Parts: sequence; C-alpha cells; structure tokens
Amino acid sequence: MTLAEAEALDAGDPLALARERFRLPPGVIYLDGNSLGALPAATPGRLAAVVEGEWGGDLIASWTKHDWVDAPRRVAADLAPIVGADADELIIADSTSVNLFKLLAAAMRARPGRPVLLTEEGNFPTDLYVAEGLVRLVPGLQVKAVPRADIAVSLDQEVAALFLTHVDYKSGARHDIKRLNAAAHAAGALTVWDLSHSAGAVALDIAADGCDLALGCGYKYLNGGPGAPAFLFVAKALQPDLDNVVSGWFGHAAPFDFAGNYAPAAGIGRFLTGTPPILALAALEAGIATFDGIAMAELEAKSRGLSALFVAAVEARCPSLTLASPRDPAERGSHVVFAFPHGHAVMQALIERGVVGDFRAPDLLRFGFAPLYTRFADVWRAADILAEILDAGTWDQPRFHQRKRVT
Repeated sequence: MTLAEAEALDAGDPLALARERFRLPPGVIYLDGNSLGALPAATPGRLAAVVEGEWGGDLIASWTKHDWVDAPRRVAADLAPIVGADADELIIADSTSVNLFKLLAAAMRARPGRPVLLTEEGNFPTDLYVAEGLVRLVPGLQVKAVPRADIAVSLDQEVAALFLTHVDYKSGARHDIKRLNAAAHAAGALTVWDLSHSAGAVALDIAADGCDLALGCGYKYLNGGPGAPAFLFVAKALQPDLDNVVSGWFGHAAPFDFAGNYAPAAGIGRFLTGTPPILALAALEAGIATFDGIAMAELEAKSRGLSALFVAAVEARCPSLTLASPRDPAERGSHVVFAFPHGHAVMQALIERGVVGDFRAPDLLRFGFAPLYTRFADVWRAADILAEILDAGTWDQPRFHQRKRVT
C-alpha cells in the first residue's frame, strides 16, 4: 500500500470525526494509547469546571448539588455499552489491582472447598502479584499457572476461579472469552477477566458472553488520564451471592447513617470501598465521552485494518524484525509487537523521530492503535520511519541504549 492509498482510507473512515475530540501534539505519531490514552480536548475544561466551579464555588455541597456522590455509577453507565454490560453491573472504583483483589476474593469465598485460582503462564505480572498476595492471606489457597493451550483442560473441581487477561499485554494475543467462560462454568468455576488491554479498542459483549466478573483500567484506550480509576463488573445474577472483602463506607447500605457495623449495599454498589476520587472521575467521564456515537463494531474493524496495514508495511520494509503477535487480526487486540535483539534502542530512536510506541523486555517493540485517533496514514508513516532507522543503523548510538525508569 502507498501513502496515497492510506490517506484515501482516512478520507473514507467513518470514525475520522473522533480524532477532533483529542489534543495530539503536532508532529507526533502516537502509537502508545494502549499504555496511556491521548488527552481528550474536553478534559481540561471539564476539570477546570469541577475544580473552580464545583469544588471552589459550592464546596462540600457539590456532593449533592453536582451529584458527586453518584459519579461512580454515572460514569459506569456511560461505559456500559462500550464493554457490553448493563449499567447496574458496572461500577467505577479504585485501581485494577484493588479490583482484582476484590473479585478474586469474592470468587474464592463463593466457591468454598476449591483451593485453586487458575491462570496462564505469562499473565500480566500485576495480576499474578495480586493473586499471590491473596494466597498469602488464605491458608491452602494456591495459584496455578498453565500454558495457554492447557487452560481448558486444567479446569477441574479444584478450581474456584479462572482469571485471565483478555488481550495479552505483550503479544496482543486474544482469548476466546465465550468459549473459556463456558468451559469454566462446566467445571463449576467462576471467571474473572482483566479487560485493560481491550476495553475501548475491541468490541466486547461481556454479559452476553457469560462473564461472571471483570475489571479494567480507565487510562489506556478509555482515555481517562494517568492513573484513572478502574471499572469493575459483576454479573447481575451473582451480585446477591458475592461480598466485598475490602468493605468500606461507600459500599455500605447507608453510608451516612454511620452505623457501627457493616451492612453491604444492594447490587453492584457493595463493591465500592472508599470515597470516590471526584477529579479523576471527571477526567474519566470526559475520556469515555470520546466514544459518543461510535459503533464498537466499526471501531474494531478499524483496529484490525490499522494493525494489518502496519504488519504488512513493516514486514515489507524491515526484514530484520520478527512478528511476535498473532498474524490473524481476529486473534489479537489493538496492538502489534515485533521482536528485535536491540528493541529498546530502536524504540528510543523512533521516539526521537516522533513515533511513540513502547518497549517490553526482553526485545519487543510494541505499537498500539487507538482507533478513535490513529489514522491509516500515521501507521504507514510510522512503518516508513522505522525502516529508515533500521536501514541507516541510526538506532545504534549510545544515548538510545540508556535505560530509563519507564520504558
């Protein structure tokens, strides 16, 4: 494909209008929205209004006057169609790590006598750390990690919960949610899905696909800003039977009664814990609003088109790189990974040229495609610049080999 052909795809892109909803630095091709989404144009004004008008003008009255108290539910309702859930099955709360702890503990308690939390080898490290922390608190509980190909056959009467990341953070490989939910349920286990690398980039229908529990972050494709609050999903039928072990006053049935004993709220509200972070929720609300009027099927179709173009262009121009993602776009999320022995240096050279992706050890160059604002011409130019860097060997300079704390 030529640059002119890529530009023609952009001209006919039904999602092209969404790019105007973002502030993107001039001269930068941003392919790291799978780590931190771009700044929505509406976010600075929204934050200023909350800080100056609501907090500054109405002070504590804003909890009711500006409905701060229901922000976790209101923002969750906006998110619901993006992930394929009902509004009363979602809540915005805490971080992905805290939410995973809550949901794994709830699943374990709902399946007594089953001592295994099953996952795959190479799952996102934080998810493994959280599960290991729960194991340290519960005698007899264990985490069992198996190869991806052995997940379904490892589901037995010992497994309380299967917890997986839908789109792998390194390779971009994508699990079949519906199939694995069915396999887990046949074994009597619950499922816990981490949707951090898929929500906002691929079409999800978590309720219809039989998910029991799920969570995801708000700062990647959802564009909620660095460290944005996470979301948590509990299927409606399970809500009466699950409890939140991190019980706090906002998860109480009547938080402002200040009762001495804990009584959980009905429904999804019991999975709240502490006071909601109102400024962060306002930013996340603006991020989710960037999806207004967007059909998720069209968004996923564009994602596949962007990644397919990039793979074809890189393989045609950069023979020294090896594709480390599934070749079939239907089997991956919205990022693509190539391996190169000096991947870190190459990525630093790319960033200096205005192409922002990221590096994952030991040798992976990772490129994320956020369909709301990534253009086909951006992808073509990124592949062209990558080829220039490799052909000229400009990556092999001392400054590009220096490691930073964040890669």
